[in-house]
Amino acid sequence: MKFAIALLACLGLAVAASILPQVKVADKDFLEKQKFLLEIVYRVTDPLMFDEWIKLGNTFVTDRSYYSHYDEYMEKFWESFKLGTILPRGEFFGALVATHHQQAWGLFNFFYFAKDWETFRQNVCWARMHINEGMFVYALSMAVIHREDFNGLVLPAIYEIFPQHFFNSDLIHKAEKFDYNVWKKLTMYEHEYKEHFGGMQMMYNHSYYHDNEYMKVWQWWKQMGLKKNHWYAEENFMLRENIKEFNQDDKWNSLLKDTQMWWMPVDYTRDIEFYNRESALSYLTEDLGWMSFWYYLNMDQAFFLDSDTFGSNGRRGEFWLYAVHKVMSRYYMERLSHGFGEIPEFYWLQQIEHGYKPQLVAYNGIGFSYRPNYYDFKTYTNLDMFNKIQNAFQRIYDIIDMGYYRMHDGQIIDLRHENALEHISNLVQGNIDVFDKYFFNYYYMLSHMFISQVGRHDVEVSPSVMLNFETMVRDPYFYIFHKKIADAFLRFKGHLKPYSKNELLFTGVEIEEVQITELVTYFDLVDFDVTTLLNDKMIFHDGKLVWNKALLARQMRLNHKPFRFDLSISSDKKQQALLRVFLAPKYDENGQLLAMDENRENFLTLGKFAIDLIPGKNKISYSSDDFYWTQKDRSTYTELYHYVMMAMEGNYEFPLNTRESYCLFPDRLILPRGWTQGMPMRMFFMVTPYEITKVENSSHITSYSCGFGYGGRFTDDKPLFYPFDREISMSEFDVPNMYFKDVKIYHEDKFEKYSESQHQMDGKFDYTFLNNYYKN
Repeated sequence: MKFAIALLACLGLAVAASILPQVKVADKDFLEKQKFLLEIVYRVTDPLMFDEWIKLGNTFVTDRSYYSHYDEYMEKFWESFKLGTILPRGEFFGALVATHHQQAWGLFNFFYFAKDWETFRQNVCWARMHINEGMFVYALSMAVIHREDFNGLVLPAIYEIFPQHFFNSDLIHKAEKFDYNVWKKLTMYEHEYKEHFGGMQMMYNHSYYHDNEYMKVWQWWKQMGLKKNHWYAEENFMLRENIKEFNQDDKWNSLLKDTQMWWMPVDYTRDIEFYNRESALSYLTEDLGWMSFWYYLNMDQAFFLDSDTFGSNGRRGEFWLYAVHKVMSRYYMERLSHGFGEIPEFYWLQQIEHGYKPQLVAYNGIGFSYRPNYYDFKTYTNLDMFNKIQNAFQRIYDIIDMGYYRMHDGQIIDLRHENALEHISNLVQGNIDVFDKYFFNYYYMLSHMFISQVGRHDVEVSPSVMLNFETMVRDPYFYIFHKKIADAFLRFKGHLKPYSKNELLFTGVEIEEVQITELVTYFDLVDFDVTTLLNDKMIFHDGKLVWNKALLARQMRLNHKPFRFDLSISSDKKQQALLRVFLAPKYDENGQLLAMDENRENFLTLGKFAIDLIPGKNKISYSSDDFYWTQKDRSTYTELYHYVMMAMEGNYEFPLNTRESYCLFPDRLILPRGWTQGMPMRMFFMVTPYEITKVENSSHITSYSCGFGYGGRFTDDKPLFYPFDREISMSEFDVPNMYFKDVKIYHEDKFEKYSESQHQMDGKFDYTFLNNYYKN
């Protein structure tokens, strides 16, 4: 039971122990499918080495009778392959490169519309051997996410399949060159060296690391006297969220007891060739959870999936735009914690002040392009593409201001009502459901291509962070560009009347008091699995892969201590209600109080909770672990594979209903870094009627599900950003079912002791550090 609880926590799911007996266990058929998915993407940039899957990969199924749907994209994909115009293996793949997208769309359809598992598996094996690595992973990931009959099956996290898109080139090169025998000899030589020159080495470490004015808290490895780009044997345990629970469980320890582990300290992008203050935020913008959230959002709500075929609930555009707002408001809070202030405005013809050098290397060995400070787009002279993008932006803003749109057949679409938000959202995403595909479809893709200097018909392109969803959030320009998109939403809402007091009022309900525990952030450490970068010979025993080595990237990241809020709510009768919780800054970068109507766009939704009210006083309590749209770390690639193999051997019961929620936001990033003395913020609480009858498939247990369809992500039929989606009239925005609370976010430096001269560094990781922050 204890191990089951730990596993569920590992998989990002919080459940009560009382329901564990009802957990369904995977059967042999499911485990075989899961094993296949984990093996088919193992070392995906290398040739396929599993004999079982190689045999299946000789033939591609083109017979239409094997598919529930066969369209032009599938035909074009197969024709491109036969003609040799398909993107070759080894070339960089960009999901937002037009030529790559068209081919990936066809491959995805072959995967998605396959009538049975056998057809799907054969096509996947063939594509693994013949199709570009990036395109293959993109199409396969989309299919696994969206096929309803694959519920419960997972692929490893994208940062474990392609670590190249998430970690700097130093780690990638070192991991690909890792050799156990060489490492063992080097370790032996270093040990002998320390025995002879240990005292002198300690003096060197102390002088260099403690007097270096550029030493930063995120370079924790310097402070412990560790070397950069150096592999260390894992003598204790893999660092991960909830490790305190895991390393105390004998069954979990036995899972990895025969796996040798090595870890390397990893840093974020820093100022190397030119000064750029924006790199101070790289611990957020290059956080693996932050990057993968944006990636999976755009896989979940892919712009080319049409609602009729894939069963959207009709709010796909609104949901995507709401997520853009969430990312932008959270990013703005982090800027304020550094005193940076507003995100710069977007102008095509204006120089970009802050450049960006990602320090990434693609899986083909080519480094990603970079943008110097004060870059000017006028240096790229693709005027045809520029004019199309510029015209699309201007048309969107003109349509919003006019309040209607006239179609080519004379039909008038009214855009001056709340339900028109979906039209506007589809416009700004440029998705396939937009009402006029001639002018607006794919403008978003063309914008990213223009920024990356890629032509409409280019096939082989240079790596650029703006061409893939998982890498684009690294670049400061991403936020400048998407601020323009978020502004379109605000512009549309600005034409609607502010909510009246009657619309905001929940008669008979009042929030009387709110108490919040201290909000504290800190930096902790975690190991990310980069084992797929191993370049040594794969070992098989009795036809099974021997997974006995694991490479780990040990990185610092932002986290927060658990917190809770307690509300006292009075109600005049028994009824169901919905509690909304928001967080927002209180002051701007100059210390000036932010006016409510100006600040409304910065409110970040922390949670929505369905509650039962009884007549009289109600005590409502929630903790930060209760937020339904966030999750802890996913289980690692190494862990997943061992779980499946143990289950297939009959030594473990693999739970079926613990699908890892790929689309949720990292729990540890819900609070900005804060200040040592406390960063002033505001929390907002609002209780509204829980109009459950208006929400199809709704459940009183507030939940969240991934996938293009409806699921449980909509708790009611109000706008997702309600009540801050419209301009605010303060005379109306004052009702008893609302409550504002001033709070402060404190930041604790857990590594402060390593800056003290008396701390003795010996070049080993200080595992007592973990014990200290677990105790606190």
